[in-house]
Amino acid sequence: MFNFFIVPRKLIVAVFILLLTPLAKVNAEDSPPVSTTDKSTDSLPKINQYAQLDAAPVTSVNQLSDVQPTDWAFQALQSLVERYGCLAGYPDGTFQGNRAMTRFEFAAALNTCIDKVSQRLSADIVDLVTQEDLATLQKLQEKFSTELTTLRGRVDALEARTEQIEQQKFSTTTKLNGQIIFAATDAFGDASRSGNGDESNLTFSSRVRLNFDTSFTGKDRLRVRLQASNVVNPIAPGNETRLSFQSGSNTTNDVFLSKLEYYFPLGETIRVLVGTGSNTYLDDADVINPLLQSDADATISRFGRYNAIYREGGDTGLGITFNPNGNFKAEMFYLAGNANNPSSGLFNGKYGLLGQIIFYPNANAKKNTDTKIAFTYVNAYNENGLGHNTGSLASNLGGRKVSSNSYGIETNVKINNGLQVGGWVGYTNARALTGDVKGNADIWNWAVTLAFPDLGKKDNLGGIIVGMQPKLTGSSAQLSGLPRRDPDTGLHIEGFYRYQINDNISITPGFIWLTSPNHNEQNGDVFVGVVRTTFNLENNKK
Repeated sequence: MFNFFIVPRKLIVAVFILLLTPLAKVNAEDSPPVSTTDKSTDSLPKINQYAQLDAAPVTSVNQLSDVQPTDWAFQALQSLVERYGCLAGYPDGTFQGNRAMTRFEFAAALNTCIDKVSQRLSADIVDLVTQEDLATLQKLQEKFSTELTTLRGRVDALEARTEQIEQQKFSTTTKLNGQIIFAATDAFGDASRSGNGDESNLTFSSRVRLNFDTSFTGKDRLRVRLQASNVVNPIAPGNETRLSFQSGSNTTNDVFLSKLEYYFPLGETIRVLVGTGSNTYLDDADVINPLLQSDADATISRFGRYNAIYREGGDTGLGITFNPNGNFKAEMFYLAGNANNPSSGLFNGKYGLLGQIIFYPNANAKKNTDTKIAFTYVNAYNENGLGHNTGSLASNLGGRKVSSNSYGIETNVKINNGLQVGGWVGYTNARALTGDVKGNADIWNWAVTLAFPDLGKKDNLGGIIVGMQPKLTGSSAQLSGLPRRDPDTGLHIEGFYRYQINDNISITPGFIWLTSPNHNEQNGDVFVGVVRTTFNLENNKK
């Protein structure tokens, strides 16, 4: 029995030619060089080797990039291609003639040549294939009958396994992916703002999401999201310490429909989004913050996710993105808050209308979106104060119907692969429509962000956020129950580091430091520490 584990492929080709072409002559000086050191057996699985042998059939020896006319086996290779048409290269266009060949590979290649010769005999191409050639090939086939049988058995087993996997798939069109968050949180300082010192305890909370993503054309996506959560605000009253992964007001682990949306393209430049859900805001637009990524993988705080003006509006509506070229993008969103209520519907109740223009000064928007600047406008109507639910109590204008116009500038600049600098400024002019006194109010918020992608290793992320949560800076009249303005200015200082353990698990320690909470120096500073563990679960990957 021959051992083909250490026989170069070119030598096997020469043997083929000697066997298939009795008149072929190989001169002594054309003999292959002998190597006693090349004992490579190739560690790739055998089934990949079989597939590769027939993966890239060639019609001319010139198609093989690593075969040169000066090679000692060039004429043999040329004969196999031109006379029998049974030579195949690897998918990368190479022949790899000096690589060692196994008996399994030889059996697969031999079987291919037998099929080609049989086809030519059936077509009566007697001038190309002789009976002597066929007899020689039949002897080789008998010699390698064991390997051919084993190969066929493995292919049959592979096909059976593939069929089993297909039958057990969740869906042929729908991908199921999920996310689980566990978070340990503690707050220190004047937690209750009552002057009684630290009144907070270490807490442990969780959130679970299941997404069912379906595509009908390959370019669209229908998402159905179910969610259960018990994450609460670490410190009450107010929302300055509200966490990024606290979603909606449901904190009792009840399962509910969190999001239902469908987006699809219209031509090459327009994308349309139709959506609803219990916690949808205008954040389906581009919020220009590399520290966002998702509320479970980046920022710790709700405020740190994006400009507060994106939180105006409702939960049901339409979004359109227009991207005509690489340096400009326009977005428009309309979201109503009580779309299923016959008394208000889509246009007579709570709503938010956003218009946004994004410029990419130094990059192509379809390839590089790191450096950009956006100008944002939001017109909104809310029935219980403003909808941002961050910042001071006065800045939310709670308990009254409010119409508002908000303006924002957001930007991010990529300094290098390891550093991005960004931030935003947001201004809201709101008018109280109910209450003992009606009047206008001015609310500002701003932030500066530093992002450190791949800090320590790939997919890690470090982040720092310094800013001012929404603050009531003035009002035209003394609104009932509210001051004319917040007395002082407090800062929001946040830092976090996401350590990516693997593709599915990350751990993110972080902290939040609030100076002068509620924008009042009479309140002591508050510190919040969080350790968040995120599990991303995926099934049915396409």
